[in-house]
Amino acid sequence: MTHHVIIGAGEAGLRAAAALRDAGERHVTLVGGEHMPSYDRPALSKPDGETGLFHRPIAVDLARLEVVLGRTAKGIDRETKAVILTTGERLAYDRLLLATGARPRRLACDPAGHALMLRTLGDAEAIYGKADAGGSAILVGAGLIGLELAAELTRRGMTVRVLEAGPRALGRGVPAEIADVIVSRHRRSGVTFDFDVRIERVEHKSVVLADGARIEADLVVAAVGIEPEVGLAVSAGLACANGIEVNSRLVTSDPSIFAAGDCAVIDHPRYGRTRFETWRNACDQGAHAAKAMLGEAASFETLPWFWSDHFDLGLQAVGLHDPLRRSARRDLADGGWLRFELDENHVLQAAAGIGPGTSVSRDIRLAEKLIERGAFCAPEALADPGLGLKSLLKVAA
Repeated sequence: MTHHVIIGAGEAGLRAAAALRDAGERHVTLVGGEHMPSYDRPALSKPDGETGLFHRPIAVDLARLEVVLGRTAKGIDRETKAVILTTGERLAYDRLLLATGARPRRLACDPAGHALMLRTLGDAEAIYGKADAGGSAILVGAGLIGLELAAELTRRGMTVRVLEAGPRALGRGVPAEIADVIVSRHRRSGVTFDFDVRIERVEHKSVVLADGARIEADLVVAAVGIEPEVGLAVSAGLACANGIEVNSRLVTSDPSIFAAGDCAVIDHPRYGRTRFETWRNACDQGAHAAKAMLGEAASFETLPWFWSDHFDLGLQAVGLHDPLRRSARRDLADGGWLRFELDENHVLQAAAGIGPGTSVSRDIRLAEKLIERGAFCAPEALADPGLGLKSLLKVAA
């Protein structure tokens, strides 16, 4: 009789628990720190455009799982194989999965915590509770979450200003040409941008820049990335560096303990030591961790994929962006377009697309299959909108 314990009831933890249950495991315990059932985090910054709802429970059946909510783990006794909760309870395990996620990165210039941050449902309620029509908001950070929030606050009638320390928006994982399209769309809706900004300090309802300028606002939100939650792993003596270190099977330095999702830095067969911060990665790694906990030896090889919504535009991307690669552009009939990235042998490595709604989703799915197959793709073929990507896929089969 094997006891499986999962710490963290987000996407990774839920998917792992459900997969173990579906595989016939009878002793699966899921521990979540919040007092409510798990919910869809992407909806926090991308609410329903018609209803404005941002609280959507995750559609995972919890039947036949032992779910412990409102309690967190404070330690792991690896010698006796037990998780110690803050209540003093001990949960014995044979296999343990750490799906502890991440926390928002704090602004060093805001030690008092004047700027709100977004990670939990409570955070979202605090932000949208202050999103009054006619009010003003400052978003610190022009990453995906910052710009998604900028779009939503603008939709709610606020005047929004984005402050970014870097030279452009979406600097980490999105091609500059696509980032420019998104920024232009925001500007058309009234959002203003300041790049290469240095902030001296954040005060109540204001931000003071390094040059002494003060910008006042009714709402200040910091969206400058996340940091993996590794405290539990570190205290247990597990190897950690920018996340809980796992091999390609999601096994930590302790063979009885696994990690998945935002907290895990994986030895990926394609990308090497990498930590992914996407919704789908959490889902995929959670499901894969369950297989590994059951003894399967397969490596986690899934490609990173993400989407992001900005007003009427939808962004989708697959693979890891590298601005130094050769690229090809394909224009679509609806005004959207795709950017493909190739290595020196014309093997497709990444793709990103921007267009109305979900208009680029089909082509991104096909690009994902081409990347998985290591397909040779002539740049002129990728650029030709009259040549379907499915035909390239048939050649690669």
